[in-house]
Amino acid sequence: QSMETALTRILTPVSSTDIIRDIEQAQLQHRPYTMAFVGVNGVGKSTNLSKVCYWLLQNNKRVLIAACDTFRSGAVEQLRVHVRNLRALSESNQNVEIFERGYGKDSATIAKDAIAFGAANSFDVVLIDTAGRMQDNEPLMRALAKLVSVNSPDKILFVGEALVGNEAVDQLEKFNQALRDFSGQSKPRHIDGIILTKFDTIDDRVGAALSMTYTTGQPIIFVGTGQTYTDLRKMNVGQVIRALLCV
Repeated sequence: QSMETALTRILTPVSSTDIIRDIEQAQLQHRPYTMAFVGVNGVGKSTNLSKVCYWLLQNNKRVLIAACDTFRSGAVEQLRVHVRNLRALSESNQNVEIFERGYGKDSATIAKDAIAFGAANSFDVVLIDTAGRMQDNEPLMRALAKLVSVNSPDKILFVGEALVGNEAVDQLEKFNQALRDFSGQSKPRHIDGIILTKFDTIDDRVGAALSMTYTTGQPIIFVGTGQTYTDLRKMNVGQVIRALLCV
């Protein structure tokens, strides 16, 4: 019982995870709510950004996707395909659009232009797709810190794989460290929340969820549970605790 109480305290968010309410507060300020998706290569940032976009469309929000991965070949084309699919699933083609400037450009500037475009065209949310980068790649980490400091997104979401266990914790810590070290600001930002992908593949090995939350103090907002746009869930704290305690 004591262990269950302690685990519940760790996993229960101390900050708001009600993104819809936060979006509506931004709407009252006549500006789009901005979310930046960050993480290492290959964890599924673009795919999970698209899942979040689908969830927002289901909640009647207009979404602009900013293609700020200007490094990986095919990244912009991948987002175009997602936007085409999401439009087909949406009631209106006008509810989701992509903002792109091609490759080799400064991602911080593209994000800034996208946010301005979103504000001018009455978008409720701007989702910023960033390039995957290893946590030890200093030039790319500096570029990410610049994107964050220039645009100050409302939410910085770290996308990590449940499968890799404590490696995801190391990645998360180093992303936070880079945001602190390279921001050039007196009050640097940090990761605001976590999306844990491939959560359906780990059975009872859910320790990464506990470790990532404990290390950062930030909540796991969504877990990815499959390949389709609907395979996104709020994390069930009780289910995780039962798996950890084998009950």
